[in-house]
Amino acid sequence: MIYTWPSPAKINRFLYITGIRPDGYHYIQTLFQFLDYSDTLKIIPNQKGTIKLFTKKKSLINIKNTIIIAANLLKKKALLYKKTNSYNLGATIFLNKKIPIGSGLGGGSSNAATVLIVLNKLWNTQFTLKELALFGLEIGADVPFFVMGNTAIGEGIGEILYPIKKKEKWYLLVYPDIKILTKDVFSSPCLTKRKSKQSIKQLLKLNFTNDLEYIVTKKFTKIKKLILKLSKYAPSRITGTGSCIFSEFQNKQSAKKAFLLLPKNTKKIIVKGTNISPLHSLIYKRKNISY
Repeated sequence: MIYTWPSPAKINRFLYITGIRPDGYHYIQTLFQFLDYSDTLKIIPNQKGTIKLFTKKKSLINIKNTIIIAANLLKKKALLYKKTNSYNLGATIFLNKKIPIGSGLGGGSSNAATVLIVLNKLWNTQFTLKELALFGLEIGADVPFFVMGNTAIGEGIGEILYPIKKKEKWYLLVYPDIKILTKDVFSSPCLTKRKSKQSIKQLLKLNFTNDLEYIVTKKFTKIKKLILKLSKYAPSRITGTGSCIFSEFQNKQSAKKAFLLLPKNTKKIIVKGTNISPLHSLIYKRKNISY
């Protein structure tokens, strides 16, 4: 039995704001790209009914942690839909945190999705992926993407997904050690929106950009300087609302050259893009993009 599971990172290869809902959420169009770079979760089920989280970063162990929220949510749904005697469902979860918090790489949403998928299997609650994605939306707008497991165009608030298959490129990730809260970016008075949505065909023809980058770089000059430096070697921008910058390369060798040109104390890593979530590749043995 496998007990340790990947909880992969993502980047937003582009992100455009197309409107705002009455509740304050923004409508977007984005290209979610999975990365072969992950947190890992060791998940051991039990019949004691208790859910416990352990990690080296003690500050992460709290009721707002998406891992705890996701496990309790699945228990609640299992009881509601009479899937099993959910009162006895429990798990001990060990988190090995590699994805920086506030980086825009989706660590919290990914953790929640991994818990939903894995505990659905280990608890034998037998929900479909689409049902799990719907539950995940109660936790965060990006969670459905991680649940469904395909590189995809995201619309709505990010929950409407159109799976696509793109060439799997290489990325140099640079983390400036700055934590940015999503709510702070979306509440900025500097935030503007595009006039209208575009078709997927049109989106894929555009030069990819991030509408939120202006807000982030205006506040954090360190990020702006890093983007300018990295842009000398490859297309570079922030991902999501976070501080992490990614530079896109056709091959690993080109990424290594840029990697070596950065100062040694820079937090950086070279990773590969992947069309299928590493978790889906492991748990479902998936090699295609069909749901």
